[in-house]
Amino acid sequence: MFERFRADTHHEGPNEAETMVAAKVAAANLPDLLVEAKRIAGTVSAGWHGRRRAGSGETFWQFRPFDFGEPARRIDWRRSARDDILLVREREWEAAHTVLLWVDRTASMRARSRLAVASKEERGVVLLLALADLLARGGERIGLIDGPPPTSRRNAADRIAEAMSELGDGSTSPPRTANLRRHCDVVLISDFLDPLEVWEDTFGALAASAARTHLVQVLDPVEERFPFGGRNRFVDPESGVAFLVGKAEAWRTGYVDALAAQKEALAVAARRLGTSLIVHHTDRPAAPALLAISNGLTGHLDRAAG
Repeated sequence: MFERFRADTHHEGPNEAETMVAAKVAAANLPDLLVEAKRIAGTVSAGWHGRRRAGSGETFWQFRPFDFGEPARRIDWRRSARDDILLVREREWEAAHTVLLWVDRTASMRARSRLAVASKEERGVVLLLALADLLARGGERIGLIDGPPPTSRRNAADRIAEAMSELGDGSTSPPRTANLRRHCDVVLISDFLDPLEVWEDTFGALAASAARTHLVQVLDPVEERFPFGGRNRFVDPESGVAFLVGKAEAWRTGYVDALAAQKEALAVAARRLGTSLIVHHTDRPAAPALLAISNGLTGHLDRAAG
């Protein structure tokens, strides 16, 4: 069974006071994370065009040649006169779809090594808020699985950040799925390092609701490389259970094998769900991960609408 441990030479295990302090710090950081998320979403949106499908809507998409036989009212006469060819102003397909988001904010997600630029929780929150901002620009209904009802307002990211601030570190892993909507899209962001048996009920509920699920695994580079040697003390950030290792390098092979088995099991579960799976590391920029998530999500939205 794979468990989450981090090297720590001073930590004596979490207690209630430490947990409350961590929750307050996380809530205080949300405004800064929202600003970062909007900056990243703005960068990605410059090269991302939503679903980019012809159809009913108000957003201009492109000009295309007029096909004889279609109604003449579709012709853009002013633009056609400029190029001496009949052109149609085509609008982008718009139909709001419900997307529910969730990020793991439990203790293990607060881990951050010296190799990372952010903790797993911070990066997960940034990805969630940036995705909310990006999708809201496309008119989707965005909400939290454990939060208020989805909204199609342009300030969806702000509303979600406010809800997350009120929730504190009240997220559970896995998320509660009692209020899951049928045929919606669900994005789950976590390190997914719990035994996958823990996720069986959640994955089953997602499948039963016909939800289109998208998994984002966020890992610290140390969790991939296990760069420890010599005497180290390892602590489970969830329970505080600790043990001392005299030669950490002797554990490397077994650890790497266990992580590979965990990732393969997650990939198998994703394939059974018919879901996308994206792995992101916290020493990398967030923008490429956001683009990968949004493109994967857009593909699902297109197929749902088609």
